[in-house]
Amino acid sequence: MERHPLQTQPLVAQRVSDLIGGTPLLELLTTRFGTRVLLKLEQFNPMGTAKIRMARQMLDEAEAQGRLKPGGWVIESTSGNTGMGLALLAAERGYRFTAVVDHHACKDKLRAMRAFGAELLYVNEAPGDGLATSDREALAQRIAAEQGAYWTEQHNNPANANGYRAVARELMDTLGPCMTHLMGAVGTGGSLFGTARELKPLLPSLRVIGVEPVGSIAFGGPGAPYHQSGTGTPEGAEIGSLVDFSLLDEGLKVSDAQAFNTARYLARRHAVLVGGSAGGVLYQALRRAEAAPPHSTIVVLVCDGGEKYLDTVFDDDWMRAHELLDPSVDEELDAMFEQLAPGRVKA
Repeated sequence: MERHPLQTQPLVAQRVSDLIGGTPLLELLTTRFGTRVLLKLEQFNPMGTAKIRMARQMLDEAEAQGRLKPGGWVIESTSGNTGMGLALLAAERGYRFTAVVDHHACKDKLRAMRAFGAELLYVNEAPGDGLATSDREALAQRIAAEQGAYWTEQHNNPANANGYRAVARELMDTLGPCMTHLMGAVGTGGSLFGTARELKPLLPSLRVIGVEPVGSIAFGGPGAPYHQSGTGTPEGAEIGSLVDFSLLDEGLKVSDAQAFNTARYLARRHAVLVGGSAGGVLYQALRRAEAAPPHSTIVVLVCDGGEKYLDTVFDDDWMRAHELLDPSVDEELDAMFEQLAPGRVKA
């Protein structure tokens, strides 16, 4: 397929999945000390999410191994982004797809899966019920065992991490050896650790920093409910095998208020619309930029955009109802930007 030498995507695509990859880097700021914070904007993938990369890889490897036959049935427990990717790919390849979900998932993600013909199975009854990761996975596993569906099992599937090898190649092609920090949200662990595994042999001094919600248990501490979607390991759920602590230099936590108010701040002040969990990583990245050695390059994996969260994170009434509006986060971010790059604070 013909490609421009500077592009990873075809000039004329034959399938929607041909458009996966080649996502841009955006410089959020360069500090007065020469440190850059760069955003790998994965919302430029189809479905606005990085997870379509690993969804494709999981299906590719299952087909190559003979575990998924033409016309087969795919099932996955998902909070939304993986499910959207699998739903698109199932429609493209002619598979039946069942998504096991809970009411913690964003409504627009659920609607998108249905639009592609996916079947949704809920593990809890009422819209007010929350995150139920372990229940979702138990149901997906049981259906796969009893009815012969192929369970992609994203939390423990090596293909998940393999799907992000291309992210590492794209970063190396653009930035070369100047990367000093790689930061990302940790849910299944695929995006951060799959990228880091490819980069570490090339950049041994690269510092890999994971971010999870307060209330998630992967980095220790007590479990508690949280609203950040598609990230973290809730209490009672198993930490997936893709969370590779041998590659992790530092694990940080971020509250829902810090994550969501950062996402809102970046939209209003810098015209960057990112998802709630990405807001949490960016909050910690800006704090890291304050302490980083001069001329560092901090790459933040922004795994999805904010369009799916207009009725939650970016809705004042929803934020107020969940007691998450916190003007002090805006004040803190203003102070960070003024300290890091005087004159960059926008009214």
